[in-house]
Amino acid sequence: MSSDASKEKTDTQDADTKDTPTKAKGRKEKELNEQAAEHKAEEKQAEQEAEAIEQSNKPEEPTDPDQLRGEIADAREELGNTVEALAAKTDVKAQAKEKVDEQKARAQSKIDEATKQVKEKPAPAAGVAGGVVVLLILILVLRRRR
Repeated sequence: MSSDASKEKTDTQDADTKDTPTKAKGRKEKELNEQAAEHKAEEKQAEQEAEAIEQSNKPEEPTDPDQLRGEIADAREELGNTVEALAAKTDVKAQAKEKVDEQKARAQSKIDEATKQVKEKPAPAAGVAGGVVVLLILILVLRRRR
C-alpha cells in the first residue's frame, strides 16, 4: 500500500508540473490585459486633457463688426511681420553684408582699444615695434649673405 500512496503523490506532482506552463501562460495573459486596460485609461485621460485645452484655447466669436475689423487688422499686421522675417532669412546677400559689418565693427573696436593702450603706455608698444624692426633687418642681412 505504501507504493500506492507514493504513486499517488507522484501523479499529483506530475499534475502540478503539467499545470505550471498553463498557469504561467494565464498569469502572463492577465498581466497583458491589465497593461492594456491601463494604457486605454491613459489614452482616454490624454484625450480628455487635449479636449479641455482645445476648448480653453478657442477664442469667443466676436459679434461686433468693429471688433472683427480690429482682429483682422491685427492678423494682417502679424502676417506682414512674419513675411518680413521670412524674407530676411532668405536674403543671403543681406545676411552676408550684416556679418561683414559686424566683423568690421569688432576689428575697429580692437584697433581703437590697441591705439588707446599705446597712447596710455607707449613704452611696451615701442619695444615691440623696435623688436620687429630689428628682426626685419636681421632677416634682410641673412638673406644677402646667401
